[in-house]
Amino acid sequence: MLALFIAIVVIQNIIPFLGYIPIGPFSIVIIQVTVVVAAIMLGPADGAWVGLTWGLINWIRAFVWPTSPLAIYVLVNPLVSVLPRVAVGLISGYFLLSLVNDPRHAKIWQLSLTGIVGSVINTVLVLGFMGILYYLGWLPLNKLNVHAVMPWLLGIMGTNGVPEAVLSGVLVPLISKPLLRFVK
Repeated sequence: MLALFIAIVVIQNIIPFLGYIPIGPFSIVIIQVTVVVAAIMLGPADGAWVGLTWGLINWIRAFVWPTSPLAIYVLVNPLVSVLPRVAVGLISGYFLLSLVNDPRHAKIWQLSLTGIVGSVINTVLVLGFMGILYYLGWLPLNKLNVHAVMPWLLGIMGTNGVPEAVLSGVLVPLISKPLLRFVK
């Protein structure tokens, strides 16, 4: 099962429109849905492995095939590209376990809330690490006017983060509820 989820994440990263839905110069990310479903089905540790796979691919893509104009400057730092993705699998898995002892008995709203939490973790940690690392001088953005970019980053949170959270809240229970019937 773990290998299957890792393969799905690899495919979502390679085939256009399966993991990143381009809208103008940005992309709506739906790979967090796969990571959250893996965390629900397999537990937080395996969810973290699937998230690590996503993060490593995202980090490599920043060098060879960036998903946005900012990726070549920001996602080359593994604290921004890898760590938040690992946290998505780990935290969303533990979040569901805090709501219900056995994921097979999770209600739709618990699965939906877990999907939203996973998406919010991704958005907040990626943008949060971007801000922190920029102010520490660890990102190659020294020629960038942060006062001009900050509204843009907040716009990304609204235009990307909100639809990603809504999509996760809808897709995670739709995918995981039927799959949970087959988990022993």
